[in-house]
Amino acid sequence: MPGSRAVLISVPNVSEGRDQAKLDRLAQAFAPVCWSSDADHNRAVFTLTGGPGQLHQQVLAGARVLLEEIDLTHHQGLHPRVGALDVAPIVYLDPEDRGAATAEALVLADELGRLGIPVYLYGDLAGGRTRAELRKPGGLAGFTPDFGPHDLHPTAGATLVTARPPLVAFNVEIDAPLATAKEIALKLRSDLDVRALGLQLSTTTQVSTNIEDHTRTTMADVVAAVRAHATVTGAELVAPAPRAAHEGFPEDVPLRGPAPLEDHLSS
Repeated sequence: MPGSRAVLISVPNVSEGRDQAKLDRLAQAFAPVCWSSDADHNRAVFTLTGGPGQLHQQVLAGARVLLEEIDLTHHQGLHPRVGALDVAPIVYLDPEDRGAATAEALVLADELGRLGIPVYLYGDLAGGRTRAELRKPGGLAGFTPDFGPHDLHPTAGATLVTARPPLVAFNVEIDAPLATAKEIALKLRSDLDVRALGLQLSTTTQVSTNIEDHTRTTMADVVAAVRAHATVTGAELVAPAPRAAHEGFPEDVPLRGPAPLEDHLSS
């Protein structure tokens, strides 16, 4: 069958980044190829790989544990969120696998709904509706869930699901005040067409970005744009990015994070 041998990726983002015991239990359930967490954002990102019909089961295994471990009513963190399992995209590397990824995402959304979590589709599966639209104050109230109950789960909130190509979650640290980070983020959104926020972390100021098309904008492009306005002290990848997104990255900027995505698929 066409697409039956596709290798798909899921990148569930979880609203927990501080309790190591909980994170370890979640990692055991999700069985990721790699994962990272951040205490300021109070968030963890797990990277899973699998085939059609199998990958959504891994996400569900983590979601079941997450329902026991995370109470969103007690959550505090810098990152915008709508749920304990905030987003759970299914990612395809080859455009030919888009159909397989879409089917896997819809099955996942339906199964999460059966767990009692309302699911809102975004991106191509929702006519281009964005995560930002859904995450803004009162944003969910303007839409009906695509799967699951109409009311938010009392402790887990809601989950956002889509099928998409790889996204590069990339943060740049600067030696500048928060106001400067916010100004830079605004310029990045207009000049490079990336999603960006200026944030004050406990130890540094950060320009947090999502590069949604790494074939048009690389991490090096983002660093260069940030450097035009502030001193860059470091950078981090939240999850594996395609090797092409690393092209031309400046050697004088320390980069933390996992190896390129292709390395995890071949391991």
